Amino acid sequence: MCVELLTYADLGARLNVSREAARALARRRRLPRSRSGDGKAVVSVDLAALRYTPRPRRARRADPIATSLARIEAVKTEVFKAEIARLESVATAYRVVFERERERADRLAVELTQAAAETTAANAWAARLEDEVTALRSDRRPGGSIAGHAARRLGHLAAFIVQADRAARAR
Repeated sequence: MCVELLTYADLGARLNVSREAARALARRRRLPRSRSGDGKAVVSVDLAALRYTPRPRRARRADPIATSLARIEAVKTEVFKAEIARLESVATAYRVVFERERERADRLAVELTQAAAETTAANAWAARLEDEVTALRSDRRPGGSIAGHAARRLGHLAAFIVQADRAARAR
């Protein structure tokens, strides 16, 4: 019977348990305790008579609230991932529509530019024809009969109209 004075930390080290487990064991077995010179608690223990084998540690049961919160968070994460995937597919569809509309707008802009150029050319041609008609009506041309000159001018106007008509059909 060899009695030793051990601190809780030393007793835990000898028994392969924590300091708190050694303290709880000393309380349960009602081992005599005292204070050492440095103020630490020491326990009088006969290690041969103690016959203590520590129980295997059981895993602590998880807190049911924490477990359910973790499950809720996992479900929320999956829902958010699904929502992100859905929104990405919607954004892709909108991108396709946007690209198609942009191409359409570009084509319309080209057509509008062409129509504006054609309108400008038609307005210039109409002004030229109006000048010719005015000249024929007033007969400002010197040296020539009105009838001969008018006939020649009408021939030119007819040729311009036929030429413009052919150009319009070619487009």
